Amino acid sequence: MSLRHPLLPSLRGVLATDAVVGFAIDRCGGGDLNALRRRQTEKMFSDSVIRFYAAELVLALEYLHSLGIVYRDLKPENVLIQDSGHIMLVDFDLSTRLPTPPPEEEDAAPADSMPEPPPSSPSPKRAKSKRLPGAALCFPFRSVGATKPASSADSPSPTSTSRTASSSSSSSSTTTTASSTAAGTRTPAKSNSFVGTEDYVAPEIISGSGHDFSVDWWGLGVVLYEMLYGRTPFRGLNRKETFYRVLSKQPELVGEKTPLRDLIARLLEKEPEKRIGARGIKAHPFFNGVDWDRILRVARPPFIPPPPDNEDDGEVLDVEKVVQEVFAANDGGAVPGVAEKPLPEEGGAAGDEQLRDPSKDGDLAVFF
Repeated sequence: MSLRHPLLPSLRGVLATDAVVGFAIDRCGGGDLNALRRRQTEKMFSDSVIRFYAAELVLALEYLHSLGIVYRDLKPENVLIQDSGHIMLVDFDLSTRLPTPPPEEEDAAPADSMPEPPPSSPSPKRAKSKRLPGAALCFPFRSVGATKPASSADSPSPTSTSRTASSSSSSSSTTTTASSTAAGTRTPAKSNSFVGTEDYVAPEIISGSGHDFSVDWWGLGVVLYEMLYGRTPFRGLNRKETFYRVLSKQPELVGEKTPLRDLIARLLEKEPEKRIGARGIKAHPFFNGVDWDRILRVARPPFIPPPPDNEDDGEVLDVEKVVQEVFAANDGGAVPGVAEKPLPEEGGAAGDEQLRDPSKDGDLAVFF
């Protein structure tokens, strides 16, 4: 399948050696969205900045969903800033395909009815994490990112970044179901794979009840919350507590009722059937005034990376050496980012387990 969208990467070249497989895509000189947020004085973004990046994420996810692709790993570290200031969504090794979703129905609740924010309570501070290897795919055409070749069941797929994809194909590790109701309408297909990153994983993935395209809108809600408050909404002291919070706690939307907080609450709806989707998001008051058909042409990005000091220096990195050092730094050479622990007690799931602890991912920022 070929993806052609200005907010998604385009393959510019491939390099394969005995040790690594590398992919070259367009330069993203602005780093990732998480690094950009951390550079802000308050470690968070204003509503207007959030609106810009949120709108572009909606467009990217909507395009993927139209092709039947569930992204499944939305987080700021996977959102890179192109030289133009527009985003690039990268790192598709957890993505899967489902039958394209049926047309969305109207949202059950009107968009202008905003819930009362729940009372505030202490929440553990998010552990500081390294930049994820997904960023390794974004650099000048003369360089390449890299992954280890798939030589065994424990080796990553050549289509992934420096972290493994599922040990089996998507057709075997992902259970999808689609049935017809008495009225003749199709029930949307769901996947039972256990994948994601701890702070951003949707409740239906944890419970093992099956998930579909709506997990990406949950992920968007977590990302918007983090951009607004500087932390993720359900972070616990450990994975078990984080999952408990995801399943049972409401997000603490501290502050006055605003369209942004209302949108976040609708995105972080625990029941997928009630969660707001692309149609409701684009019509939400938070995006009033946004011209969705022209945003990529006329909207001015809030941050445009400075040009490189010497764009034509022709510097070439020793890709093999860098990648080997990154893998060696993670558990004595183990592939970073893939949990080996059993499924949590809160819920099980059929299919593969591929959950990421963001604090244990390799750092390939050198490719910037």
